[in-house]
Amino acid sequence: MKSKIIITALLSVSLMACAQEIPKVKHKKSSKALKSQVQKVKFANAEDPICHMPAEPDMKDTAVYKNKTYGFCSVYCRDEFKKDPAKYVQK
Repeated sequence: MKSKIIITALLSVSLMACAQEIPKVKHKKSSKALKSQVQKVKFANAEDPICHMPAEPDMKDTAVYKNKTYGFCSVYCRDEFKKDPAKYVQK
C-alpha cells in the first residue's frame, strides 16, 4: 500500500514537471518585415514546363538552368525538370 502511494506521488510530480516545460522555439510574432524584404522573381518561363500551370512571381520551387531561373508549382515538377532541363527548355 505504501509503495502504491509513493509511486503515485512520483508519477504526479513527474507529470507536473513535464507539463510546465516551455518550448525552446521562439516564433516571430509578425512577418511584415519579412514580406517587405522578399523580392518578386521574374521567371524565364511563363508556365510550368511540366504541368503547364501559369508561373506566378511568388513560386517557391525554382531551378536555375543556363543562368535563367525557372518557377514550378511543386517540388515534383522542379525535380522532373532537373532530370533533363534541356528537354523542357526547347519546348
